[in-house]
Amino acid sequence: MSTEQGPVCLVADMSGLHKWVFLVLSATQFILGMLGNGFIVLVNGSSWFKNKTISLSDFIIANLALSRIVLLWILLVDGVLIVFSSKVHDEGIIMQIIDIFWTFTNHLSIWLATCLSVLYCLKIASFSHPTFLWLKWRVSRMVVQMILGALVLSCASALSLIHEFKMYSILGGIDGTGNVTEHFRKKRNEYKLIHVLGTLWNLPPLIVSLASYFLLILSLGRHTQRMEQSGTSSRDPSTEAHKRAIKIILSFLLLFLLYFLAFLITSSSYFIPGTEMVKIIGELITMFYPASHSFILILGNSKLKHMFVGMLRCESGHLKPGSKGPVSL
Repeated sequence: MSTEQGPVCLVADMSGLHKWVFLVLSATQFILGMLGNGFIVLVNGSSWFKNKTISLSDFIIANLALSRIVLLWILLVDGVLIVFSSKVHDEGIIMQIIDIFWTFTNHLSIWLATCLSVLYCLKIASFSHPTFLWLKWRVSRMVVQMILGALVLSCASALSLIHEFKMYSILGGIDGTGNVTEHFRKKRNEYKLIHVLGTLWNLPPLIVSLASYFLLILSLGRHTQRMEQSGTSSRDPSTEAHKRAIKIILSFLLLFLLYFLAFLITSSSYFIPGTEMVKIIGELITMFYPASHSFILILGNSKLKHMFVGMLRCESGHLKPGSKGPVSL
């Protein structure tokens, strides 16, 4: 990936074995990610087209999958350029185009997942606090406003690269003349600081998702306690809904933290020489997040899960093509 907010450039002197292992693993994750996210877009898109309406959660999941399809293509193109044409990849215009598209789709994907976490929290959790009840009553309107805000923030994060591009261009020009002055060193340190601070764009959605997760945990604890006091089975629909939402949000948080850590390592390795393998591993982990989370969303959504299981059974010969599987919820 690039020297900016996006994927950091790998050096061109990777050994042949490392190149092919990197390409095979990247292609495998790309194919799996395209299958999972493509399935989500196909199912929710066809349902929307057929019924002329779509639930807010299905709308978010479909757009989340669509953004990750674009993100996977960007990461694949970036990886192929790194291996086969690192010189072209490192040229200003190519690097900037990859960075801008990667930054926009990356932040949009993260914010859409955060919107889904907030939606699950407000729909499922139960609290008597006036503020929470006010938010719960306006959940649809608030989540739609969050989605619009996500678009604005994603555009802002991409546009913020312009200043970094200008600084990188200035540094490249000064470095090329060989006239490394104190002013140049200050500018280089300023560039590194801006580069690292760019990762702070990911903190707000992470904090919001964490808050949603802990609120669901707290709500589940209170609900389970009430069920035990009343002598009712703890496996009621509300409890199952809590557990399903908690699993989805927790999986997103774990994968996102892994993704964020890999991005930090990959970005930081640009400033540290001799870290080629670290960069390769970081590149692969960044693709693992958008590829794998789609299958967690499928298994956590009743309609998608039934369709996915029915498709697998049909492919394995347990169901004849055209026969009806389980009815989706």
